Amino acid sequence: MSASYGSASARLMPGSEQIKVEMRNKYKKPTTLHCGAGSGYSLSVAACSVIALFLLLQLYSHLPQKDALSLEPRLPTSNHFRELEEVEEENIQMPPPRKRSPRAVKRKPKRPTTFIDEFLDETSQLRRIFFPDMKTAIDPNKGNDSFYYYPGRIWLDTDGNPIQAHGGGILFDEKSRTYYWYGEYKDGPTYHAHKKAAARVDIIGVGCYSSKDLWTWKNEGIVLAAEENDEIHDLHKANVLERPKVLYNEKTRKYVMWMHIDNVNYTKAHVGVAISDSPAGPFKYLYSKSPHGFDSRDMTIFKDDDGVAYLIYSSIDNSELHVGPLTEDYIDVKNVVRPILIGQHREAPALFKHQGTYYMITSGCSGWAPNAAMAHASESIMGPWETMGNPCIGGNKIFRETTFFSQSTFVLPLPGLPGYFIFMADRWNPADLRDSRYVWLPLMVGGPVDRPLDYDFGFPLWSRVSIYWHKKWRLPYRWNE
Repeated sequence: MSASYGSASARLMPGSEQIKVEMRNKYKKPTTLHCGAGSGYSLSVAACSVIALFLLLQLYSHLPQKDALSLEPRLPTSNHFRELEEVEEENIQMPPPRKRSPRAVKRKPKRPTTFIDEFLDETSQLRRIFFPDMKTAIDPNKGNDSFYYYPGRIWLDTDGNPIQAHGGGILFDEKSRTYYWYGEYKDGPTYHAHKKAAARVDIIGVGCYSSKDLWTWKNEGIVLAAEENDEIHDLHKANVLERPKVLYNEKTRKYVMWMHIDNVNYTKAHVGVAISDSPAGPFKYLYSKSPHGFDSRDMTIFKDDDGVAYLIYSSIDNSELHVGPLTEDYIDVKNVVRPILIGQHREAPALFKHQGTYYMITSGCSGWAPNAAMAHASESIMGPWETMGNPCIGGNKIFRETTFFSQSTFVLPLPGLPGYFIFMADRWNPADLRDSRYVWLPLMVGGPVDRPLDYDFGFPLWSRVSIYWHKKWRLPYRWNE
């Protein structure tokens, strides 16, 4: 309710100020512009302005097109933007039911099969739809279809190998004008540590890829490697390293990596920190800890416009998120923390900012199975945060209810394209985690939300967040120039 009262007071302020302005204007002498000395004739500013505008438009209409002053924004891609916002539909049919043995029927009655069941079943007839084979891979070494993204397809680096950067994030390095993509390097066998354990791959390390265009990615190698022999080390291969993210600290001139560190049973629930002098590593591992004394699982970091960085993490057995500022060197948390989205059981936070408002995409907690994303917004990164609903548009109902069969990991701003971002997500393949795929889609902030907030009597002040489904899409031509 505090957010509602705050918004109401903010709406009242402009009205009272307007009354003061109108009272002052009532006794203010009209301003005139005198045309011609001694003529005694004057025109109002408004009349002269209209005439001047008319003459300017007449002049503009007679100029050659190449010399004419453009009155449109210098974004040669408005038509392309409209294409990205068009809805693409999917029509996937459930395959016919498979025959079951009489013993299986007796042991466990058959319940209706869902699309999520088919997604998780490695023998499903729909497997090729969710995980297309190598024949359709995105290959930067081929000139045809250049710069198109195909969500869910295998994505190759410049060496021709599948990119290994799962649960990752992207850093734009100002000094080199290069993008660096960091993520979990999972190129190992998938197995279960024990009967009830989740599917896993031993820690190999954090993979890093570099690009100038966000499509052609060069493998920079493993920038933070696993510990092979020291069994008590956080990075021992039998442990867990997930969701690495990197920020650059201008004061220390260090690249700082934060990640989720855990044991095989997910009972440690720490964050880990590493630093490097170069975006391409190697990174030196420093330590892990329970931030603010709480458990921490899925996490991300965010750097605000003023240079202050924040840690956002799922806590209290994933029942809520916590947010708090980092120290000035970005290698620890300050003793300040705020619980947000309490009781909502959200994970996989991906935070971004637009026109002074903070936005966040989160996932529900359902293991490797996909679920519906939610968009959240706040006027302060420390909260209160409000939930706006599912941002996914297009596909079909099951696509929207499963975040296009993927889970959020990062939202990347696009310089020069205000209001447009890339939504980065992982399509997890628990049968073979190294073959998990990347789902990159256009995200737009703009327009009113389509439903009121639960707590409020009206619609919120911030804009709608929309993630558009496309089987094939690309960024506007020369977007990064």
